[in-house]
Amino acid sequence: MQARFRQACMLAPEIETYMFTGIITAIGTISDIEKDGDWTLRIKTPWDCAAIALGASIACSGVCLTVVDRADDWFQVAVSAESLSRTTIGSWQIGTHINLERALSLGDELGGHIVSGHVDGLAKLVSITASEDSHLLQIEVPQSLKGFVAEKGSVALDGISLTVNHVDDSQFGVNIISHSWTNTTLADRQPGDMINLEIDMLARYVARLMQVQGVAS
Repeated sequence: MQARFRQACMLAPEIETYMFTGIITAIGTISDIEKDGDWTLRIKTPWDCAAIALGASIACSGVCLTVVDRADDWFQVAVSAESLSRTTIGSWQIGTHINLERALSLGDELGGHIVSGHVDGLAKLVSITASEDSHLLQIEVPQSLKGFVAEKGSVALDGISLTVNHVDDSQFGVNIISHSWTNTTLADRQPGDMINLEIDMLARYVARLMQVQGVAS
């Protein structure tokens, strides 16, 4: 898969493509919010942020955002009205914890699945059930997106690559192992919370192809 991704980038070098894997590498904390027009967020992290290039893309709880400033232990991103209208960012406050992942570089290990950082919609956390060392989450998706979720397929929830255990109409379940529970923001979540959902990229393009060819409306 990495070879195909590399070949695609070589065939279209003029297109800037940022991809992620859904493997969270840090938890950031919102330390400042400016709401003058497009929002600007300052995010404190354990990373060496001075080494992050201006213009770099970082997935912030599943939303691909561009770095516009940085210092030793924080970076700043701009958030458009479009992103605010389609994601949970509008509910973030100073002190909110978010999942972070830097963009994939060619040759990096693909540990999860290909994630674009483009949120398709908001999912609702219906329930959390502890099961030995894991937690079972029941998730409800908008009716318009339920056809894109398949058993044993992949989804990204707040930027986390997860495998779908089962599907029941507009709800599906995922199993969260102990490592993911303690190293992401999922442990902060409560039933009723909204979560950024990105469907599998392959499902998105297959559905569009079928629509164009008149197989589906």
